[in-house]
Amino acid sequence: MASYSRVGRLWNISALISRPHTVRNYVAVLDRPSAKMAVTGRLLLPATANHLLARNMFIQTQDTPNPNSVKFLPGRVVLETGTMDFAGPRDAYCSPLARHLFRIDGVKGVFLGPDFITITKADETLEWKVIKPDVFATIMDFFTTGLPVLNEEATQQADTAPSDDDDEVVAMIKELLDTRIRPTVQEDGGDVLYRGFEDGIVKLTLQGSCTSCPSSIITLKSGIQNMLQFYVPEVEGVEQVKDEEQEVEQGAKG
Repeated sequence: MASYSRVGRLWNISALISRPHTVRNYVAVLDRPSAKMAVTGRLLLPATANHLLARNMFIQTQDTPNPNSVKFLPGRVVLETGTMDFAGPRDAYCSPLARHLFRIDGVKGVFLGPDFITITKADETLEWKVIKPDVFATIMDFFTTGLPVLNEEATQQADTAPSDDDDEVVAMIKELLDTRIRPTVQEDGGDVLYRGFEDGIVKLTLQGSCTSCPSSIITLKSGIQNMLQFYVPEVEGVEQVKDEEQEVEQGAKG
């Protein structure tokens, strides 16, 4: 069985991939008319508001390193285990919550974590103050219905937990990813999945806010790669493996 004695020193290195976060709390009473309701019926949120109460539900938002992604924390469990990444509406067939969120104009991606939901917008010119009210209302309304976040047929993506079939090097890599790196990346509204280890190269897939983040390469090289190399000498580098949906999108932009 692999030895993980080196993992205990990781807390000194975790700062390599940690970042400051801006958290905003919103509280709004949506079950009665508002003096600031626009003609279209949209609830306008004051730019300087720090609190918003939504029908017995306290929703926080947190900025991410990706300006096109915002992390929403509904104050309750979203997924019991693991994470789920939906790059587009067609991927959301197994999640009623994700399907509802994709109905909002401007929503490009939905990522579900243990206690948060990351929304990625499609257009850089589209302001968050236009999208946020609909996201707040959708999240609030969904959790009041009692519907499951995922359908029974949903298959959650594999995590990085070590298995009995892993050799010592792979087990150590997975242990570092699962206990130190993934929690930090999830703080930024994303996730990183293990895809393989071959010829000294660790293959990973970035998801959520990390998918199109301008600083994703820095996260891989300065954060994840440095940490893995520090504790696992066999690691020579880290390579990002894109999902099919990400490759199609990148090709369209090119």
